[in-house]
Amino acid sequence: MKRYEMVFQRRVDNTTDFFRDWKSYKEGFGDPIRNFWLGNDNLHAITSQKKYTLRVDLADFENQTSYAEYADFAVANEDNKYRLTVGSYSGTAGDSLRHHDDSEFSTRDRDNDKTSTTWCAQSYKGGWWYNKCLQANLNGLYLGGANTTIFEGINWGHWHGTSYSLKMVAMKIRPQ
Repeated sequence: MKRYEMVFQRRVDNTTDFFRDWKSYKEGFGDPIRNFWLGNDNLHAITSQKKYTLRVDLADFENQTSYAEYADFAVANEDNKYRLTVGSYSGTAGDSLRHHDDSEFSTRDRDNDKTSTTWCAQSYKGGWWYNKCLQANLNGLYLGGANTTIFEGINWGHWHGTSYSLKMVAMKIRPQ
């Protein structure tokens, strides 16, 4: 297995609020040791230089782990609303990010999702590449496992469904 060089998102506890505005996600926030988002401007600058593979590591509160990998990961510039590109999938978690391919980034103050009936970022409490609306929400609320909400937590729909908020997630990239 090749080593991943850069972590750009991590969630390990509920000490950092990820229900933030456009500027916060643009510039980045948090503590790189614990919970953070590198920043969409930084993600674009990095992924526009060459082709990258994305790996998403997931862990639940029963200490089970899973992962998803995507070839050809890229984030567009701000003029293109940080549009997400992901290529082919491999892994054990299921392909929950495919639904979000070619989606623009949305936050609590910018509605760029592909539905006219719901403001996904407001409804699901995070900044993300919401489509109509989601199958993954890694920047949702830290809710601590099984709960009664649907996709408001840190969710990966194909692994633990819509009402389970994960204990740990990390998104990282490496050149292809």
